Amino acid sequence: MAAFIAAQRAQHDIPHAVSCRALGVSQAWFYKWRGGDASLRRKRRAALAALVAYLFGKHRGRYGSRRIAADLRDLGWRVSKNTVADLMREQGLAARRRRRRRGTTRPGRGRWRAPDLVGRQFRAERINRKWFGDGTEISTAEGKLHLASVLDIASRRVVGFALSERHDTELAYGALAMAAAVRGGHVAGVILHTDQGSEYTARRFRDACARLEIRQSMGRPGSSLLTG
Repeated sequence: MAAFIAAQRAQHDIPHAVSCRALGVSQAWFYKWRGGDASLRRKRRAALAALVAYLFGKHRGRYGSRRIAADLRDLGWRVSKNTVADLMREQGLAARRRRRRRGTTRPGRGRWRAPDLVGRQFRAERINRKWFGDGTEISTAEGKLHLASVLDIASRRVVGFALSERHDTELAYGALAMAAAVRGGHVAGVILHTDQGSEYTARRFRDACARLEIRQSMGRPGSSLLTG
């Protein structure tokens, strides 16, 4: 988390205080970590590794180092295919043939559900109006990984993501926290539309949305949130 906060400052000029507030950690904790290791090269590599994992998941594990490196260059990164290949090996990511995607939604227990505030209107004229949250399962050479992401429907760009061996509330929260930090913490009024998975109905996730003044919206269990 500390490496992510540092990378947000280096890559997007987001103040440390904003990221700490969005992630719910103290600035004192962060500066204590930074004092132990302030290597810009290490922070850049950590951010790059996270982005490589995200792109691997975005393409359902079908892209190898050459195609992921091309995507990174399109995003403005100066990186070689060999560097990407090293980062993929370190994370146990190996491109495979396309397989049918398995649903990862687990309907939450209890009666609480957010209302559907989107109503299949998957368009927005301005950023920070409608976000969509979703998760997917990725097969790697080391086993299964889970990817959670948050997409701004206006820009069609992923603003937050998290990768973990477990499909749980912490994973969804990590993607949400990153999205809030990337947008400077000013996300009050954003509609976050998801399915009814237990990670989104959990108290921790609901409290995070309330703290950020994000309005939760939900479709039916297992429904596809986005097309195209």
